[in-house]
Amino acid sequence: MADRERVVSLAGVTRRFGAVTALDDVSLDVVSGQMFGMIGPDGAGKTTALRLMCGLVAPDAGEVRVFGADPFRTHRVATDAIGYLSQRFSLYGDLSIDENIEFFAELHGVHDFAARRHRLLDLTGLTPFRARLADRLSGGMKQKLALACTLVHEPRLLVLDEPTTGVDPVARREFWKLLAEFRSAGLTVVMATPYLDEAERCTRIVLLSDGRVVAADEPGALQTAMRGVVLEVVADAPRRAMHLLGARVGVDRAQLFGDRVHVRVEQVPEPGRIEAWLAAGGVTALAIRPIVPTLEDVFIERLQARSTGAAQPEGKHT
Repeated sequence: MADRERVVSLAGVTRRFGAVTALDDVSLDVVSGQMFGMIGPDGAGKTTALRLMCGLVAPDAGEVRVFGADPFRTHRVATDAIGYLSQRFSLYGDLSIDENIEFFAELHGVHDFAARRHRLLDLTGLTPFRARLADRLSGGMKQKLALACTLVHEPRLLVLDEPTTGVDPVARREFWKLLAEFRSAGLTVVMATPYLDEAERCTRIVLLSDGRVVAADEPGALQTAMRGVVLEVVADAPRRAMHLLGARVGVDRAQLFGDRVHVRVEQVPEPGRIEAWLAAGGVTALAIRPIVPTLEDVFIERLQARSTGAAQPEGKHT
């Protein structure tokens, strides 16, 4: 981190909305060039953290800095340096693609935007449709147009609040390709996402729950630091298998992932033990193997550890 600029810093930040504490003593740093992921369920505090970074709200306690300035008090930092794509980002349906980008350029005081618009349209693949009204675009195309509008003033930091929610898998893949292009040009990205497969693409992530930091590190480091072993169990009745194994190892230690069960154990049981547990409940085990933990495995383990007060290895601070 010594040779890279600290772009965003939250230090001991708390934010309340009435009786609800949205963020509770949260600290995190984002450095230049990172793809920083904020992960957690609804109500975890992700959107509040992003709004603080963008200067839309002020903290009740702690300090927020973006490029060294307080974004709430120094409004120019937010308007000039940040591109914010919120969950409620609104395009103008009666304007064309070209006209929407022009509108947002002028909103940011960018008057010589023609070349920038041309590059953004080429990158997003929207050039053939530039005359089409926004209301006539597919969900994926609207998402690309929203990104182009967000980037037209050439921000140094891109803040995205669950940008791929509700779009099809193909559009999600294309969106990530675009983010890779922009990051290669030096853009720093902070993204909130409920998709843990997307989190694995980030260079660093923070796991949030009930407004608190559960863990923060590189995805691979969090997976490596997870205690015990994760076994993937394939059975002829997956949901029944999950309940049977949960009764043996703990309900929170057996989770259904599609048609497979992930079981977290301190060590691999003796050969035949899991098969016998399942057979006693009328379920046949088809395959059992140890696997690399997913981030969802990590998240569940950390939440369980926090609720029981168990000690966990700390993530590296950046």
